Formats: sequence, structure tokens, C-alpha cells
Amino acid sequence: MNRETATAAPATAPLPAALALGDDALVLAQRLGEWAGCAPVLEEDVALANIALDLLGQARVLLSLVGDEDELAYLREERAFRNVQLVEQPNGDFAHTIARQLYFSTYQVLLYGQLARQGESAFAPLAAKAVKEVAYHQDHAEHWTLRLGDGTDESRQRMQRGLDALWRYTGELFEPVEGLDIDWAVLHDSWLSGVTQLIERATLTVPAGPRRGAWTAGAGRQGIHTEPFGRMLAEMQHLHRSHPGASW
Repeated sequence: MNRETATAAPATAPLPAALALGDDALVLAQRLGEWAGCAPVLEEDVALANIALDLLGQARVLLSLVGDEDELAYLREERAFRNVQLVEQPNGDFAHTIARQLYFSTYQVLLYGQLARQGESAFAPLAAKAVKEVAYHQDHAEHWTLRLGDGTDESRQRMQRGLDALWRYTGELFEPVEGLDIDWAVLHDSWLSGVTQLIERATLTVPAGPRRGAWTAGAGRQGIHTEPFGRMLAEMQHLHRSHPGASW
């Protein structure tokens, strides 16, 4: 998303919603950027970098509605971030990254689709542009889920492990966010239906819900994050904090 999109959402956008959506995009962009030079094939190195840049563009637009985008990205402490815990999970192997991308991009397509249809929403213009990008992100994740799930025994096992490991983080995607007028039940049902159909097409198994009494994720919107997030944030903020006030 180029900077022209910065004019797509007015400054009256609800700040909690802009911060939540902006942090989601920023953190996942950082995670995907970690694949640069490390992807299994050169084409994927480029593809993941492009997805990361799309998300970073969305983050810049959204965070600029809240305040100074650089300060928000590089000077906030961990508890001030409002991203869901799903996007902060480590990349793991390639299949694990694809599972995370499948869950999140499917959610983004549906979320931005609803927002784009709300002419009165402050996010409608931005969503109308961003939904075209995230549709590509979803298509990319779906392609690889099918390819890995219906590939070798090794790729199938890795894809299933990724889906299973990240399933517990998906519930938080559908918790209401202040400032977003979304039918969260419809969003969840549509997401579950789409993800289920895709996983079954890939000859994989839809993960079962967490067993009763087991820990489930769901506090990222309140500033509670998982252990890997702190390490990722330290790396992301290191250069800016080491040279305060520097310009490049």
C-alpha cells in the first residue's frame, strides 16, 4: 500500500480500533520480514517480503491516525501494543508461517470486506483499498496450504502441526474492538467455514478446540503478550532506540 492510501481514512477514525488494526499489521510485517534471505526458494523470499511491505503500509496509515507512526512503532513498551497474539508468534518452519498467514489473512479479508461496505465507517476508504492486497495474501496462504497438505508425508505433517499449534490463538480475532461496528458472530462463522473448507481440501484435519481447562490465548488486545513478543520487539526497536533523534 503506497502513501496515497494515507488519505483514505480520516483523522476521526476511532483511536482504539486504529491502534489495534495497525499493531496487527505492524507486528505481522515484522515477523514476515524475518524471512528475508531465509525463505525456502527465491520466489518465496520475494513473495513474503511483498506481503510484509503491504502490511507495513497498512500499519503506517493506521498508526498515523493515532499519533507519530515512528514513535508508536519504536518507543512504546510491550504492554502498550494492542495486537492479537496470533501475529506475534514466531515463524517456526515454513509450514508454520503459512498456517499463521492462512488464519490471519482470511480474517483480514472478511474484516476489511465488512468495513469497505460501511460507507459511514471512518475505515471504509482504507478497507476498500486494503482488501485487494489481503485477498492476495489469502490466496498465497491457501495455495501453499493445499500444496503442503497434499504433498509429501513430511510436508503434510509439518502443515498439520502448524495448523494445530496456532489454532488456540484464533479466537481472539473475533473479540469486539472498540470503534469497529462489525458483526463479530457473522465474521467468525464465515472465517470458520472458509478455513474449514480449505483445510479439508488440503486433506488435512481441522484442529479440535482446546480441551477444557487448557490455556487459550486472548489478551493481546489488553496488552498481554506471549514471551516471544518481547524478544521480537527488542530487535525491531533496537536501532531506533540506540540512535534517538537520528535521521537517515
